[in-house]
Amino acid sequence: MRMDILKRNNVKVFGNGTRVIMFAHGFGCDQNMWRFISPAFVDDYKIVQFDYVGCGKSDTSAYNEGKYGSLYGYAQDVLDICDVLNLQNVIFIGHSVSSMIGVLASLQAPKVFKNLILVSPSSKYINDTDYVGGFSKEDLEGLLDVMDNNYTGWAKFLAPMVMKNAERPELTEELENSFCAADPAINRNFARVTFFSDNRDDIVRVKLPTLILQCAEDDIAPDTVGEFIHKKISGSTIVRMKATGHCPHMSHPEETIAAIKKFLAEAG
Repeated sequence: MRMDILKRNNVKVFGNGTRVIMFAHGFGCDQNMWRFISPAFVDDYKIVQFDYVGCGKSDTSAYNEGKYGSLYGYAQDVLDICDVLNLQNVIFIGHSVSSMIGVLASLQAPKVFKNLILVSPSSKYINDTDYVGGFSKEDLEGLLDVMDNNYTGWAKFLAPMVMKNAERPELTEELENSFCAADPAINRNFARVTFFSDNRDDIVRVKLPTLILQCAEDDIAPDTVGEFIHKKISGSTIVRMKATGHCPHMSHPEETIAAIKKFLAEAG
């Protein structure tokens, strides 16, 4: 069972500390996206990284459309990893959709987690009454249609929107390649689960010390969303970054590292 889970999610454990940081990647990405961040914590923490099923070097044969038809299936995988590694007091750092996956995992097993660090989070991507998520339902349905009909074209369209920072085209190219490397059918299902989820009722139940990293000019998770999450998670801290785009851990790692370290120092 232990080896099955570690293989399923391509789990990697390294670092010299006893305190645990778990890095969880965003949609269409893999654990390699944390390579600019994790070295800053390797001396003082045990680092746990993994790939969601269907991403990176995970075991795609473990994919089950029923299980992964909601974010709860991905949250269960997080809890499975924590269980087999006997992790406690976990500092969970989740990018994009992983922010809400971490929220769901922490609500199911609050004693396992110590802090939540939400990087470019969104509680709901679709605009609603008195809520600006950034997209209309029609926008996202159209995006899924493009995935069906022209997967490569979809990746070329979405990657620069997500990454921004046009002066560093290598980052956009890496993200585009990551999208294309994923299994198209699994990735489309993950996209639907991600973009049509609504976790607004979940975030109000979070009691853990929480940091929200909100980027400037983020078309995927705009300022209104970060502010909404900050107001709904009692006692949370929000840092409005100079970093632009949706992936500050790749485009602005130094600023991201500084914000995380400051939060952890103040949180004790």
